[in-house]
Amino acid sequence: MRALALMGLAFFIFSAVDTQAKFLTGTLHPIQVTWARQFGLFVAVLYLLARLGPSILKTQNLPLQLVRGALAGGSAVLFITGVSFVPLADAVAVTFVAPFMVTLLSALVLREPVGIRRWTAVFIGFIGTLIVIRPGMGVIHPAVFLVLAAAFFFALRQILSRALGRTDRTITTVAYTALTGTALLSLPLPFLWRTPTTWLEVALMVGIAVAAGLGEFLLIKALEIGQAAVVAPMQYSMLIWGTFYGWLVFGHLPDFWTLVGAAIIIATGLYTLQRERIAARASRQ
Repeated sequence: MRALALMGLAFFIFSAVDTQAKFLTGTLHPIQVTWARQFGLFVAVLYLLARLGPSILKTQNLPLQLVRGALAGGSAVLFITGVSFVPLADAVAVTFVAPFMVTLLSALVLREPVGIRRWTAVFIGFIGTLIVIRPGMGVIHPAVFLVLAAAFFFALRQILSRALGRTDRTITTVAYTALTGTALLSLPLPFLWRTPTTWLEVALMVGIAVAAGLGEFLLIKALEIGQAAVVAPMQYSMLIWGTFYGWLVFGHLPDFWTLVGAAIIIATGLYTLQRERIAARASRQ
């Protein structure tokens, strides 16, 4: 229960980060906003380095760690750019396709066996995604496809996490993700940086960094004391918080079909997580 509470609080905070990011993209470049978000994770890793020492950077697969960090930075830029045009709840709903992409990539890349039930869940989840996006109908801004690309990058990260999990600790992967992502996002920063001109912009920039670092800390803590398969479904609470923040700050509410599509995606996503839990249990026996 403690792990579930920590995970739920982490996603509540991440939703607040996304809301601040969407607000800031009205005046600042999405890469600058993403850098502020990533900088919070960077500071959190510096704290871990000071507390635990450089041993957390010991890895048996440095190239994969660097690629995963680059994917983390790329997915964040894509999502924040997309969410600057797309209502927050709609963007969050689209990101929930990531578990289906993980299933697909697990079969294609890792050659993991995927049964007919999980393939069926992937297909139904894809239908739910089409209901949310409704391509060609002009309901959702085309930038939603940036969010979809961000979900794909996130799925690739998860695949690399599975590969790295065989040799490296979770805290090592988190450290390299923060360090690599921050370094890469810092490269274009001098060419697009705009100094915040209002106290609100300054407060939001600082708020994003602090909240992102706190959310990551809570996420790590939840995974330390609870099983990942048990606490993972808490990610779907982000649709609740995304809807709430979207209404409170921007006056946006998802329409009926977005809610229908999101419900389909969440239901099939939970089913996929359950099937993966059963498959993992069988492989250990």
